Amino acid sequence: MCGIAGILHRDPTRPVHRSVLTCLAAIQHHRGPDGYGVFCMDDRGVGFSHARLGIIDLDQQRARQPFLSVDENFLITHNGEFYDYQRLRADLTCRGAHFLTKSDSELPLHLLPRMGLEKTLERLRGEFAFAVYDKPHDRLILVRDRFGIKPLYWTQTPDSLIFGSEIKVLFSHPEVRRVFSPKGLYHQLMQTMVPGTTAFEGIHQVPPGHYVTIERRNYAFQINQHKYWDMNFPTLDNTLKISEQEATEQVRALLLQAVQLRLEADVPVACYLSGGIDSCSILGLASACRQSPVKAFTISFDDRDYDESPIAREMAKRTGAEQDILEINASHLYDNFSQTIWHTERTIYNTLAVAKFLMSRHVHQSGYKVVVTGEGADELFAGYPAFRRDLFLHGQPDVDPAHRLAHAQNLQEQNRIFQGAMLAENEIDDPGLSEVVGFTPACLQPWLATSRYVPNLLSRQFRDELRGYDPGRAIASALDADMLENRSALDKAQYVWIKTMLEGQILTWGGDRVDMANSMESRPAFLDHHLAEFAVRIPQEYRIHQGREKHVLREAMRGLLPQVLYDRQKFAFMAPPAFTDISKQKALAKLIKTHLSPQEIHRAGWLDSQGVENVLQQYRHTDTSPATRRSLDAIINHVLGVQLLHQHFIDTDVPKLARERAEVLGWT
Repeated sequence: MCGIAGILHRDPTRPVHRSVLTCLAAIQHHRGPDGYGVFCMDDRGVGFSHARLGIIDLDQQRARQPFLSVDENFLITHNGEFYDYQRLRADLTCRGAHFLTKSDSELPLHLLPRMGLEKTLERLRGEFAFAVYDKPHDRLILVRDRFGIKPLYWTQTPDSLIFGSEIKVLFSHPEVRRVFSPKGLYHQLMQTMVPGTTAFEGIHQVPPGHYVTIERRNYAFQINQHKYWDMNFPTLDNTLKISEQEATEQVRALLLQAVQLRLEADVPVACYLSGGIDSCSILGLASACRQSPVKAFTISFDDRDYDESPIAREMAKRTGAEQDILEINASHLYDNFSQTIWHTERTIYNTLAVAKFLMSRHVHQSGYKVVVTGEGADELFAGYPAFRRDLFLHGQPDVDPAHRLAHAQNLQEQNRIFQGAMLAENEIDDPGLSEVVGFTPACLQPWLATSRYVPNLLSRQFRDELRGYDPGRAIASALDADMLENRSALDKAQYVWIKTMLEGQILTWGGDRVDMANSMESRPAFLDHHLAEFAVRIPQEYRIHQGREKHVLREAMRGLLPQVLYDRQKFAFMAPPAFTDISKQKALAKLIKTHLSPQEIHRAGWLDSQGVENVLQQYRHTDTSPATRRSLDAIINHVLGVQLLHQHFIDTDVPKLARERAEVLGWT
């Protein structure tokens, strides 16, 4: 819901130009096409802007942000949703609060002066990113939700601090440098980012579950980062004593509550439906809550090995949902690759991001602004094959080593079409990660395997600058070691995934960025923090039971799910890699010819054309194994992504583009 932006000058007497703030809103018009607002405190050197997607309180004038508190002490601009806001608003009204809107976004203005920042954050439930200027303390506060569902970036110039919902918002400011970071580029090419970083020099993220305070002291910024929440798995000596039935009933009750809250809106709400347990559970609960049939949107791929639509059809029929299936083929994926990168602002390893971009466009064209989704279930209930692999190899010390290895090998065979992407072809032991975690999590091993290609893909300058760089150790250093200490192997594996792949991939190029690209808000009900705080305490034998993942969720949803889905192992939701079909290979070849010629690589200056050609030759070689091809397919997508990021954000005059968009929109 919406896009936010703002500027804080080092000099409080320097007014913020409204025209600049308008441009910061215009460049993210896709996030908020229903209106925009700008508010400046000229005597404080601060200004916010907001591009609005109307979902709660559709009165465009009354609910226009930024909001200023009645006493003029707090200014807020907010993206996302605060759930349970009616109850909180009623309670605050009884305590003397006077609300000016029906918007959930107004809540912090009444909570902050009454209970302070930390207590306010405890009360807020949902997916959100917001900025507050606290006038009495002359400080800017940037807040991001617990899992990082909503994005929030910031950067500094010599005179100012700029923040926004997307990187292109920061790049729309004429004083912000647009250049790759060597380390950021390295991690783009190997898929896994260091938590909290981006591909670009000086562009920072507010990490999930954190807030950043920026205070002015003698015309200088004092910037501090604070953690207010984390996935705190219990220590080995503090596990929850609970029966399987109790755990099942609690999961069912908490998930039902989370779904009910996410159906609240002043516009129609639909569901995403794949053939997995997660989205099927969401649809089943939503259908049970609603009086009328729920609209369910499904992606269908033209490759039987990757297509889950048959099970989705069965689930839609079972619940009486009104299903809408979008059929996607290779030309759809690669024709929209470049536009998807404009929105993701990072490279992608699989064209699932393009498929989801196309789906959100279809949802928007169908008249919907909101969908409830199934992201987060695998993270909470150990759904990915990598988690089972780590449990088999590192979490069962009493089991015979040969038996553990046989389990892991069997798992590898069951997931052979995902080898090189979801699972590594060969075991990787990264000393930096093993030192912090105790082992190298299987979820990172495919990308650590691809990292050996990266130095030869980089330009000579970057290659020399990064000589000796250890990407695994860099990722490990960004993890909170206290959250890994004295935890089970399964808990560690889930924690690492949540801090890397969930935030950096699933919620970014698989979630908010491709959904909001088409003015469509996704609400992942499983990532309700009340459910998450219970899920981390569920004993691991209820998460993975006799080798079956998400056991407690299956049991909680057993009456809703078709038998074939209840019995089925986790199937990773991916788009078919290019090498699986000749038409996809041809579509990819067109992109390669356009963006990866030696001339284009030399012109951009970030990559090495010979290194790229070596990867392409190995990819085309008939002796290359399918698992290696999946790895190389990912690398080629990343290399294309780097070239497109350069084209979109470095080669393009983004401030000029923002001004032009503001003029076209009539916002000037």
